[in-house]
Amino acid sequence: MALPLEFALDTFGDVTSGPDGALLPHAQVLRNLIDEAVLADGLGIDFFGVGEHHREDFAVSSPEVLLGAIAARTSRIRLGTAVTVLSSDDPIRVFQRFSTLDAVSNGRAEVILGRGSFTESFPLFGFDLQDYETLFEEKLDLFAAVRSGRPVTWKGTTRAPLQDQRVFPPIENGTLKAWIGVGGSPQSVIRAARYGMPLMLAIIGGDPVRFRPYVDLFHQALEKLGQPVQPIGVHSHGYVAETDEQAKEELWPHWKRSRDQIGGERGWPPAQRADFEREISSGSLYLGAPETVARKIAGTVKALGLSRFEMKYSAGSLPHEKMMRSIELYGSKVMPLVRDLLG
Repeated sequence: MALPLEFALDTFGDVTSGPDGALLPHAQVLRNLIDEAVLADGLGIDFFGVGEHHREDFAVSSPEVLLGAIAARTSRIRLGTAVTVLSSDDPIRVFQRFSTLDAVSNGRAEVILGRGSFTESFPLFGFDLQDYETLFEEKLDLFAAVRSGRPVTWKGTTRAPLQDQRVFPPIENGTLKAWIGVGGSPQSVIRAARYGMPLMLAIIGGDPVRFRPYVDLFHQALEKLGQPVQPIGVHSHGYVAETDEQAKEELWPHWKRSRDQIGGERGWPPAQRADFEREISSGSLYLGAPETVARKIAGTVKALGLSRFEMKYSAGSLPHEKMMRSIELYGSKVMPLVRDLLG
């Protein structure tokens, strides 16, 4: 059964450059991000996600506080994370923060749970990276128990046990929508199916069609486990401008700067223009004029059977004004074009 397609945006609060080319203060980046979310709400975009990081090049370390501010200035857009690093957080506090956000936003809160692609939060909050797998497994299990809305009895190795413990505030209506973010592990796909949670595929490089086996595995696992059909989403980078060439020239220096900074930490060679062009033509960078981006999104939606496409519209030091224009084109031009292409 095909689910209706949702259009989403997300950002990690990348620290952007100002008119003089210098990087803006983190505080200004956060204020600008709220304006970006307000624009997305006005354009009818379905979901706005904010990532969690604990490093100099990203401004957002407390997504829920920012989402609360966004909730106060918006009326309809759903709000969540991209992702919440559950392994280095407390599952009960995560639930409480999102149940509070759900209350103040009148039922618009979601959470995407994952392990994240950065590990700075582990030493910052006193966790051992050797416990990487155990922390996520146990904390997800506890979160699922709390999310059920019933008194929690739980026992594990990473914290004290709980016995018939109630957690407040509860979700006002229904159950908090919680996705599992997956970067390419079959075990993570099966885990999402086991808990009956939607699947968010983080596809940040290469041909997105290579993730089709994970989609098939998810459907098979849901059926085998007796779980209902769940949404599948994709998170990928993108940038929209008036023309393909304009989009390339505006994004390239910021894309390279961010890629080289992260790549330098991970032992990657410096990014070349050919890498950038390859991600646009046959990879997972949704860049160009509205028609170009729409065709590429429609192709991915068809190939993977998606019910949400989530574009990371921020890209390193790309200025706020250019992101605002990209958001405007995504909402006003790309979304209707994709709907037309999908018929």
